[in-house]
Amino acid sequence: MLTNSEQQEILRRRTFAIVSHPDAGKTTLTEKLLLYGGAIHVAGAVKSNKIKRTATSDWMEIEKQRGISVATSVMGFDYAGYHINILDTPGHQDFAEDTFRTLTAVDSVIIVIDSAKGVETQTRRLMEVCRMRKTPVMVFMNKMDREGKDPFDLMDDVEQELGITVTPISWAHGQGVKFESVFAVADGIAGREPLSDKEKADMELIEGVYPVFDKEAYLRGDLAPVFYGSAYKTIGVEELLKFFVENAPSPRPVEAVERKVDPMEDGFTGFCFKIHANMDPNHRSCIAFFKICSGKFERNVYYKHVRKDQQMRFSAPTCFMAQKKETVDEAYAGDIVGLPDTGNFKIGDTLTAGENLHFKGLPSFSPEMFKYIENADPMKQKQLDKGIHQLMDEGVAQLFVSQLNGRKIIGTVGQLQFEVIQYRLEHEYNAKCRWENMAMYKACWIESDDEEELALFKKRKAQYLAFDKEGRDVFMADSAYVLSMAQNDYKHIKFHFTSEF
Repeated sequence: MLTNSEQQEILRRRTFAIVSHPDAGKTTLTEKLLLYGGAIHVAGAVKSNKIKRTATSDWMEIEKQRGISVATSVMGFDYAGYHINILDTPGHQDFAEDTFRTLTAVDSVIIVIDSAKGVETQTRRLMEVCRMRKTPVMVFMNKMDREGKDPFDLMDDVEQELGITVTPISWAHGQGVKFESVFAVADGIAGREPLSDKEKADMELIEGVYPVFDKEAYLRGDLAPVFYGSAYKTIGVEELLKFFVENAPSPRPVEAVERKVDPMEDGFTGFCFKIHANMDPNHRSCIAFFKICSGKFERNVYYKHVRKDQQMRFSAPTCFMAQKKETVDEAYAGDIVGLPDTGNFKIGDTLTAGENLHFKGLPSFSPEMFKYIENADPMKQKQLDKGIHQLMDEGVAQLFVSQLNGRKIIGTVGQLQFEVIQYRLEHEYNAKCRWENMAMYKACWIESDDEEELALFKKRKAQYLAFDKEGRDVFMADSAYVLSMAQNDYKHIKFHFTSEF
C-alpha cells in the first residue's frame, strides 16, 4: 500500500498543458508561471532578437530563430505547497499531432486566447480533443494591454465557438493603454467602492448572466473559468495560478484497454507519450517521456516493458526544467519522467510493476503532405539513416518505404515539419537531405481477414504500396478517386486512417 505521505505527494500534483493558436502568448504565459514558481529568475523575451535570452521552454535552435514552439516542453516546479508540471505545447498546426498526444498525459488544460483575435482555428481543434477526453479547461484572455474585443464579446465567442459555459473569475481594470490591473469578480460584487461606473455595471451584468463558479461542473469539463490579463506585463497571471492550484484536479484515473487505473494504486504504471531525440546534442541521446499513471516510480527498480515482455531498470531517470534536467530517485502519479532511450521505446509503450496493461489513445494520424527524402551527401549516409530513424521515433512525421523501389517517403501534416527535419538533420546529425515532391493524397493502413483478396489487392496495387516503420502495409493513394475506387472494389479490406487499430 502507498503510505500516507506518498498519497499526499500524488494529491499535490497538478499536471496540465498550456494550449493556444500560434502567437496568442502561450510561451510567455509559461515563462511567467515559472517565474512565480521560482523555477527561473528572469523571463526570456521570446520575440526579441536583440535579447539573447530566449524562452526557457523553446530551447531547440530552430525555435529560437523563428520564435515559435515546435516541440512540447515539460517543466516542473513547486508553488504554494503544490507540485506543478507544465507541458508547453506547439501552437503551430503543423505540430498539432504532438499537442494532441500531449493532451493524453495531462489532467487539465489552460487555453490562452489573444483578446484582439478571439477564438481561432487551432483553439477549436484543441478544444475538441479536450471535450472528447472530458478534460477540465480554464481560459486566459491574454494581451488585454492591447486594443481588442470587448470582454463580454470574448466570453460569448468562447461559449459559441468552443461549446462550453463560461464564468469570469477575474476582470480587467481598463483595456489597451488604460489596462493596469485585474480584480476578482467575487470581490467586485462585494466591495464596489474602487470600481468605475462601467465596471459596476459590468459586475451587475455578470451577476445576472453568468453562473457562479461550480467546481464539480469545471472538473466534469462543463464549465470554463475565465481570467483576463497580460502575460507580457505579468498582470493577471498570479490570480490565474492561485485559482488553478486550488481548483484544478490532482491526477485522475486513466483508462487502459484492460481496466481503469487509479492514481492511488500501489503498483507503478506509466505510458510513453513522447520521444525526443538529441535532448543533449553532445551525447546524441534520445529521451522517452513517460506519464506516471499510478503509484510511485523509483530509480534502479525493475519494471516490465509490456510490449517487449522484458524487465528494465533505469539508473538515470530525469525530471525537466525545459532543457535542464536532473536525475530523480522517485516520482509519483501525475509526474512526467524522462527515461534515456537507446531504441527500446515507441510512443504508446507501457511500463508497469508487472501487470500487462495497454494505454490507448496515442494514434499516429494519416499525414497530409508527402515527399521523397534523398541523401544530399553520399559520404554521410550512415548519419542520415540514424537521423531519420531517431526523428521519426519522435512521432512528428512518419516514414514510409516504397515496396516497389525502396525509396524513402516522409509524411507530415504540414510544410513546416519538412523544414524542421532538414534543419535538425543538418545541425544535429551532420547529414544533408533534399526533398523531391510527390503527388500523394492519403496514406492508409490496410488489413483484411480475406487473405486471397488482400493478396490480389497487393498484386494489382503494387506501385501504391509501402511499409511503415513497423513493417506494416500502407496503401499510398495519389487521389481521392483512387482511394474511393479501392474501397468500393475491395469490400473485405479495411482502410485505416490512423495507425492505431
